[in-house]
Amino acid sequence: MSNATRLRRRLVEHLLAEGVLHDARWMTAFRSVPRHVFLPRFFVPAANGWAAVESGDDEWLRRVYSPDVLVVQLDDDSGLWERARYLGAQPGTPTSSSSQPSIMAIMLEELRVADGHRVLEIGTGTGYNTALLCHRLGSGLVYTVDIDPELVDAARKRLAEIGYAPSCAAADGAEGFPAGVLYDRVLCTCSVSSIPPAWLAQTMPGGLIVTTLNRPIGGGLVRIVAGEGATGHGRVLAHDGRFMPLRAHRFKPSKALEGDVSWRPTRLPMGVLTEVRSRFEFFAGLHLPGVTAARTGQSTTLVHPDGSWTRHRQRGSEFEVAEGGPRRLWEIVEAAHEDWLGLGEPGRDRFGLSLDGEDQVIWLDSPDGRIWPLRP
Repeated sequence: MSNATRLRRRLVEHLLAEGVLHDARWMTAFRSVPRHVFLPRFFVPAANGWAAVESGDDEWLRRVYSPDVLVVQLDDDSGLWERARYLGAQPGTPTSSSSQPSIMAIMLEELRVADGHRVLEIGTGTGYNTALLCHRLGSGLVYTVDIDPELVDAARKRLAEIGYAPSCAAADGAEGFPAGVLYDRVLCTCSVSSIPPAWLAQTMPGGLIVTTLNRPIGGGLVRIVAGEGATGHGRVLAHDGRFMPLRAHRFKPSKALEGDVSWRPTRLPMGVLTEVRSRFEFFAGLHLPGVTAARTGQSTTLVHPDGSWTRHRQRGSEFEVAEGGPRRLWEIVEAAHEDWLGLGEPGRDRFGLSLDGEDQVIWLDSPDGRIWPLRP
């Protein structure tokens, strides 16, 4: 048995232990598809940015079959890897990666595929997830699209190396796949601020779409049942998951306009917003559209493009906030938290979505309940 085979089996054991892999056919796919073929090189965090790692030794192979996300591109620039290789660690923002195998397993199982289903994958990336789909369904039923032609070309070649030939296209994934056919399932491995109507229109009525919401606060996995035309309804899933956004759905971080800082006490820790395991986080995000959070020294800052900002810090066992701009963001957080407590502390799986073209809302408990526009 080769070292790669042993490591693949160990990875499946890890996914089983995490409780994210249950279907025997997906277990077989993860044991069979060689992830290392799709990751001949990648970046790892380093003190001054990102360091380059390339194939050739046991440490590279161990990283490939670790349960970690592996970054393969920074700032949409494939040349940064070569610079990191020869010049040392490079700064940059990840723009493509091979996702954590655990979230891949969750999404593949939530897709509920059956033999004969035609699947569209948005976000080819390295091609590894595409290969898992090909192993399960056969190449002829798998379509994949990515906006980056270099990524698509590299993925197509690596898929061919191991005997897979899905339909691949370099195009804007927000528009679906250029072929113009209907799909039983759509899987998006990048996050979106709203559900592109083209996906709904290209999915068979009753078919499923699985993706993640691109929300600075309160993102996560959703599964949608397509209706006629560009309509659908769905649920926010109990499992959480975060992905890089579809390129057309990226948002620009805002800068705080602070002025004089005056602190006041608050009973809420910042973790109610920034920890993905927080039950309040999803509800809070509905009240803070467009607000981003960033760590600055010993405090965390919330910022909105309208110039509103909040800085939060801990002093001993106490919490303090300072606020500025046209709105008091932390007062919004505090009011939303009281509202959330009064509603019985709903977790993300109590929320659903109703979609009709560009008219898209999130609701609590039922479509007739409380609703919020679906926006970042």
